[in-house]
Amino acid sequence: MRKRVVMILPLVLLLVLVVSQMPAFAAAKYPNRQINLIIQAAPGGLSDLTARTVGSVASEILGVPIVYTNKPGAAGAVAMSFVKSGKPDGYTIGYVPVELAMVEALGYAQDVNPSSFDLICASNIAAATITVRADSGWDTVEDLVEWCKVNPGKLRVGNSGTGSVWYVAGASWAKAAGIEVNHVPFDGAAPAVAAILGKHIDMVPVSEMEVRSGVESGELKILAVLSDQRSQYNPDVPTLKELGYDISVSAWGGFAAPKGTPKEVLEALYDAFGKGVNSERFAEVTKANGYSAFYLDHADFTEFATGQYEFYKKVFVELGH
Repeated sequence: MRKRVVMILPLVLLLVLVVSQMPAFAAAKYPNRQINLIIQAAPGGLSDLTARTVGSVASEILGVPIVYTNKPGAAGAVAMSFVKSGKPDGYTIGYVPVELAMVEALGYAQDVNPSSFDLICASNIAAATITVRADSGWDTVEDLVEWCKVNPGKLRVGNSGTGSVWYVAGASWAKAAGIEVNHVPFDGAAPAVAAILGKHIDMVPVSEMEVRSGVESGELKILAVLSDQRSQYNPDVPTLKELGYDISVSAWGGFAAPKGTPKEVLEALYDAFGKGVNSERFAEVTKANGYSAFYLDHADFTEFATGQYEFYKKVFVELGH
């Protein structure tokens, strides 16, 4: 009997120790280590600037570092697939662009669409432009269209990847204008803008923000914006709709976590990233760079992104994809 008590006593002590430590484990709140934020585009573009600016505010609120990793490729499918397959614990999240609504229809990734993630919030929106070099000789969209009709297939139009929103903008305009162009894909808008500045391509249908420095330096000029109304940043530039093209294409973005992330973790991310989007810091960045904050909470963002997913499925059928 005495021997049995001696054997049981260590087990009892171990059980007491485990039970005594349970509150400490339970008290370990999210987050307690760095968060990895995956960005689908190359450094320097709208997506990168937005993710890093909003992330910097969220990092301060959450009290842990946020580390940024750029994973460009396949119109964002590479990065979004990486986030989707991540552990749903809140430590791997991603910036998701408008291409979230496109890549599945294009066949770049299976089951990568708005329903594949727990969406956190929307953050930004920016209309496409028709931008050329200032020394191109084209002063209006009409000039450009006439040149393309005389030189079919020769206009080199850079975009942020085949199937990306900027590809859709360029392709939709070309189809509406009845012209043939040469689409040149890049891993993000920033490399495409660098290419037009280097005279390797002739036009970019990217956002005002992404061509702003080139416009201000006098190297680039915007011929039109692809929005419903004129831009507050370039009020003298007409919309394509004013010129007779019923086209409106905008990039938007937001943040997402792998599907199945715990509710308490999502609540912390909703709060931190929502405050980041609505912060004065982000407002200053968007104003300085020529685009707009676009906050939608997780429910509204999910509804919006799902609607965009249905819209772009139809667009790609019309474009022959």
